[in-house]
Amino acid sequence: MQTKKTIKAKILELRKGKQELLTREYENFQRYLHGDKTVPLYSATKQQAERLLRRIEQPKEGKRYPLILRNDVYKIDRAKTKLTEYWLKIPVHGVRGGIFTPIRPHIPMPTNVRFREAKIIRRKGAWYVYITVQVEVSERKTNSILAVDMGIHNIATTVNSNDPKPKFYGKNLRGVRGHYFHLRRKLGEKKALKTIKKIGNHEQRIVNYELHKISKAIVQEALENNSTIVLGELKGIRRNGGGRRFNRKLNSFPYHKLASFIEYKAQWQGIPVLKVSEAYTSQRCSHCGQKGLRVRGLFNCSHCGFNLNADWNGARNILKRALEQVSSVGAGLTQPITLPSIA
Repeated sequence: MQTKKTIKAKILELRKGKQELLTREYENFQRYLHGDKTVPLYSATKQQAERLLRRIEQPKEGKRYPLILRNDVYKIDRAKTKLTEYWLKIPVHGVRGGIFTPIRPHIPMPTNVRFREAKIIRRKGAWYVYITVQVEVSERKTNSILAVDMGIHNIATTVNSNDPKPKFYGKNLRGVRGHYFHLRRKLGEKKALKTIKKIGNHEQRIVNYELHKISKAIVQEALENNSTIVLGELKGIRRNGGGRRFNRKLNSFPYHKLASFIEYKAQWQGIPVLKVSEAYTSQRCSHCGQKGLRVRGLFNCSHCGFNLNADWNGARNILKRALEQVSSVGAGLTQPITLPSIA
């Protein structure tokens, strides 16, 4: 199967001339998007601007968009120096052959990949490039299922069909979200709008870092157990109805982003990812299937007397649905598996 991955790289020390050329191309790209079609732009970059305009229709006022490079006009060179091993050729208008800039990727550049588009952004005076690579990966034949439930107390809880014990991920993310929520409210009372935007960007970086750690750990868990990852369908997860405080927490959690991180990391490793309906998985007893009551992170079933951590119960319900789906379609598992019992 074809899978993609984005590699972030920092553009290192630029001499004055290259800095001016890159800044000019970047600024002209912004002006072109916002209506000035007379600015000089490299022809392929102008085509990318037109494609972006067709997609977004109307650029947001004041918004800065990444400078998009088509995959056949930029080039990654390996020229190991004291500064870096990688160099990027960036096409700019009026300069034959473009400009070569040193870059430092956050991971080593993989070999035997196809380079797709690249996006250049400027943040706090520094330049970064996000390079998309594509590779053909063989899908693994698995012999177990790793079910992932997403909740509020723990943003992700996993249960493996080979092991009844759950693993809980991201509990501290709730504290991060709560801290910044109250901080923004205080700053809002003081009408400190610039500061609110600044801390919002800081919060987003912390959250993304945590999500990458969590998704990496879940994929590693699937690798170690040779598991297919099963996620609950997130459609309708943000429906309100649990009280104002509950709804605020529910709507502040980045479930869709975490799911996308898990999916693309899993695909890069050839790990199959299935999705099942998440409807009522938090309300049903994973032991008898009847409706129960969830109170402060604990699930209680009045029908059979089953008591369990609520996120664990939800993960077990997703696992049960995954087992039913796998048995009906085959799903490429190498051997039949069952829901693990709790001692």
